Amino acid sequence: MTEQFDAVDIIRAKRFGGTLTPEQIAWTIDAYARGHMADSQMASLAMAICLQGMDRAEIAHWTRAMIDSGETMSFEGLGAPTTDKHSTGGVGDKITLPLAPLVASFGAAVPQLSGRGLGHTGGTLDKLESIPGWRADLTNEEFFAQLREVGAVICAAGSGLAPADKRLYALRDVTGTVDSIPLIASSIMSKKIAEGTAALTLDVKTGAGAFMRDEADARELARTMVDLGTDAGVRTVALLTDMSAPLGLTAGNAIEVEESLEVLQGGGPADVVELTVALAREMLAAAGKSDVDVEAALQDGRAMDTWRAMITAQGGDVDAPLPQAAEFTDVVAEADGVITDIDSLKVGVAAWRLGAGRSTPGAPVQHEAGVRLMRTLGQRVTKGEVIARMQTNMPEKFSRAEEAIAGAFMIDAGAEEFPLPSRILDRIA
Repeated sequence: MTEQFDAVDIIRAKRFGGTLTPEQIAWTIDAYARGHMADSQMASLAMAICLQGMDRAEIAHWTRAMIDSGETMSFEGLGAPTTDKHSTGGVGDKITLPLAPLVASFGAAVPQLSGRGLGHTGGTLDKLESIPGWRADLTNEEFFAQLREVGAVICAAGSGLAPADKRLYALRDVTGTVDSIPLIASSIMSKKIAEGTAALTLDVKTGAGAFMRDEADARELARTMVDLGTDAGVRTVALLTDMSAPLGLTAGNAIEVEESLEVLQGGGPADVVELTVALAREMLAAAGKSDVDVEAALQDGRAMDTWRAMITAQGGDVDAPLPQAAEFTDVVAEADGVITDIDSLKVGVAAWRLGAGRSTPGAPVQHEAGVRLMRTLGQRVTKGEVIARMQTNMPEKFSRAEEAIAGAFMIDAGAEEFPLPSRILDRIA
């Protein structure tokens, strides 16, 4: 067949700062999906986009082209408003686990397609697979049946949603072109829009343990994704949240499930509860359910009932004990004083090195491994006091984890104790 465009012309246009037309973008994604455009050419174009950027219309057309490369889902016959959430990831970010059943307990439908962790950021599916019997892969029939009967599904995304993005993401990962706001935003939003939810709440994180460390970059990413969702007819809002310190008191898999259960039982760390409640309010408001008492559903057991139904529907044994690590080692305070900072990246890398995360896609994770904070921000400690506990089934991993977590805790002898600061920095709509 005669090709409408030439890949080299498109690469050169973007390399010199040109604006790609909707037709050029549609052809590019289609040609790449067909194999007509080589990986080397797409890598060159991705680098040009990293250096030159894209305007709002280009990003929207790029996102639409990736959606059009595969299947789309529809919830029109569901009989309940759909509302979803996406987090850009961080250390200790187990929010999806209590959030999905909490929102579903008010009659909204939550089709939560989640992923696995890579590197220091954990994956929701890895955490849930700590539960004996629970499975991430569902057929379309199982997915829709559970959404109708339970109201919440957390599972793996099918390969048919935005397949061009999946291929492009793998290429970006090995060509140094991941950290481009147009490419990040279109990657996330192409899958979320293809998923078919009517409303989307974004949790865009910034700080040491976030993908976007710089707040200005995180704010731009949030704004770009909100615009993409709005332009596509999806009610979209973003919360900009702080990931300077680990979220909650655990970073791992089974121990994060354990902490999520505490939240569903009406307890749990204050920052995890704060963010869960704030995101739930946004999701429910977008679903037309603003006048509800979100905190009450955590206290009276409604959210827990939905959790049990959700886990059971996917084969999980809600009453089985979570796996426990066999080996432990402690991190102690090196001085008297108040903890004024905890570097979430250092904690996340330590958990990863203990076995909680993976270095390559598809590698197994150790569900028992992780880091448990015994003391947190704003608390006074004494020299020699245990401030964190690292755990694994493979004690040979402790030495590298200890190297990673060294210096993570800043202790100021002259500081006063202070309450945990709010995780929520801004709301972008």
